[in-house]
Amino acid sequence: MRVQVGIIGCGSITRFRHAPEYKANPHVEEIVFYDRNVERAKTLAEEFDGRVANTLEDLLNDPSIVAISDCSSNDAHHIYTTKALLNGKHVLCEKPLAINLKQAEEMVEAERKSGKILMVDHNQRFTKAHQKAKEIIASKELGEVLTFKTTFGHEGPESWGVTKSNATWFFKKERSHSGVAGDLGIHKIDLIHWLLDDEIEDVHAFHGALDKVNENGDPIEVPDNVVCALRTKKGRLGTASFSWTYYGAEDNTTTIYCQKGILKLYYQPDAQLIVEKNDGSVIKYELEQIQTNDNQTSTGVIDAFIDSIIHKKEPLVTSEEAIASLRVVEKILAQP
Repeated sequence: MRVQVGIIGCGSITRFRHAPEYKANPHVEEIVFYDRNVERAKTLAEEFDGRVANTLEDLLNDPSIVAISDCSSNDAHHIYTTKALLNGKHVLCEKPLAINLKQAEEMVEAERKSGKILMVDHNQRFTKAHQKAKEIIASKELGEVLTFKTTFGHEGPESWGVTKSNATWFFKKERSHSGVAGDLGIHKIDLIHWLLDDEIEDVHAFHGALDKVNENGDPIEVPDNVVCALRTKKGRLGTASFSWTYYGAEDNTTTIYCQKGILKLYYQPDAQLIVEKNDGSVIKYELEQIQTNDNQTSTGVIDAFIDSIIHKKEPLVTSEEAIASLRVVEKILAQP
């Protein structure tokens, strides 16, 4: 079975992640690109041997298109994803699912009405080190998880986006809404939920715009840093930090502290998972480098999405799971 797919939004996330992964998937016949800036769509259509939809309606009404990636800005997800679902398309939506829970719940209702798949791009679940860590945690060979710490930070979206400028939509309150919390933080929130088979319930957080400025030189309206203390429903305690001001190497590390040892994720480039047991033994797993803005590798998300469509099965990241992570982001942003 081969399918045609559409992509809404032709920014960096499409160029470096979605489009090349669709192109590499043997079940994808052609990619149809749509962007309000039609020149961006034309550029990517040429690069990936696809075609252009001149309007959103052209894309959504095209019966040959089975699935759509929603790579628009955060504020538009509930518009585009909902329309795509109700037009009979399966949807892979970029994270965060929406800018608030109300919009997200409306999207899930559209998913229910349509009978189509709504998957959300929480890609950290798909890395080999994170999958191996989940296997070890689930086996209880290290006993129960007690505490954790996680971080995700880099130098900021203005160095990643298409325009390479401080005018990026990520800095705009009306479009981004949640700043670094929804850009990077939600990845690690979803990861902790998934690794621990648990859910963060209590949040104490500090957030602020510490250094980033917009194109006018004014402090941005959304947080560029978040630091928080967390407690899960099962009573695990943890800390998390998310930043757009790590002006050096990207940091995407996580540590899980268990009764009989520690799991360290992505601390060493040549050993992406390190298990330190309380008997003094150390096991190092060399699995794969994590994907970064400077190291673009396949996430596995597109393959999983296409596989769920072809085999008519539940996606590996469900909309309900995405709402659980969004709920934590809302709690972070509600802190003074």
